[in-house]
Amino acid sequence: MAALLAHISDLHLDGTDRATRRATRVMDHLRALPRQVDALLVTGDIADHGDEAEYEEAARILSAPFPVLTCPGNHDVRAAYRKVLLGKAPAQDPVNEVHHIAGTAILMCDSTIPGRDEGRLDPQTLAWIGARLADLPQDTPALIAFHQPPVDLHHPLADGSRLEQPGQLAELLDAHPRVVAVLTGHAHTAAASTFAGRPLIVGPAVTWTLRMPWEGDAPADRDQPPGLAFHVLGDDRRLTTHYRVVL
Repeated sequence: MAALLAHISDLHLDGTDRATRRATRVMDHLRALPRQVDALLVTGDIADHGDEAEYEEAARILSAPFPVLTCPGNHDVRAAYRKVLLGKAPAQDPVNEVHHIAGTAILMCDSTIPGRDEGRLDPQTLAWIGARLADLPQDTPALIAFHQPPVDLHHPLADGSRLEQPGQLAELLDAHPRVVAVLTGHAHTAAASTFAGRPLIVGPAVTWTLRMPWEGDAPADRDQPPGLAFHVLGDDRRLTTHYRVVL
């Protein structure tokens, strides 16, 4: 059976009723689906300030009967993220984890640069990605997820803080054709492009939606409902994505 993955991003939980309500609404929607998803991917900016209390709220909201896979974003703080969400000792090195879901390897990677909005996959993370991919059986497809998109999305806000040095990842992917697609967040807009000859899928934000230049001047549209994506990965390794909003 095809793998069914839900994908959300940019919850920006900050202790306010608004952020809590929007994230809770999305999770209630996912829990109530007639068919349970195989996993939920959350591509960063889970917390707004990186406080432990924000991650404690995230742990409550994201609790689900299916696996919830996360990676940090530029608003997240590695030490508190590790302590609360992963139950590990606080540390400052990148947070990289591989999960095996419905016959697919999902690499949740840390593209953050502490203190900056731009992203970068540092040498430690690139080496980790290469090693994990090399360890996989030949018939196992893989997805790579991180926060900042590696291509321009044609908005100055998103493009001013994209992934730096994306060519390093592109070279790595050229050596590993098992990687089906790249999944990101950060841009606050549901978007689809290509990167290194593969689909690049940007998950929509829960907190607010980016208003594109042709839609108006103010970039943050706070009236749009939270969004989510559903990725279906078939036996033929074709990834199909459906976007939804949660009213």
